[in-house]
Amino acid sequence: MKAYLFLAIAIASEIFGTSMLKASDGFTKLYPSIGTVLAFGVAFYSLSLSLQQIPLGIAYAIWSGVGTAVTAIIGIVIWKETASVSTVMGILLIIAGVVVINLKGTAH
Repeated sequence: MKAYLFLAIAIASEIFGTSMLKASDGFTKLYPSIGTVLAFGVAFYSLSLSLQQIPLGIAYAIWSGVGTAVTAIIGIVIWKETASVSTVMGILLIIAGVVVINLKGTAH
């Protein structure tokens, strides 16, 4: 289960890094730029640790799926980006895809 903790840290760091990337305004603002680099460093390191026990396909599906869905929601809530029915459907499909991959991954 320690591997899933590292995966959760990787997801949280990636989400934070992506938000800082938006705040960096094309790497023109120093502190958000530093936050971006540090957060992505932590994200990739934590992901690499999770891969010691979690299969690559499962870990990457969870990491990218959750990261994409939560980042889209943050874009709407924090950055006031517009949402539409297709945005919501896309987020739901991403979540469904992660669930399906994980169900297939647990079947033996």
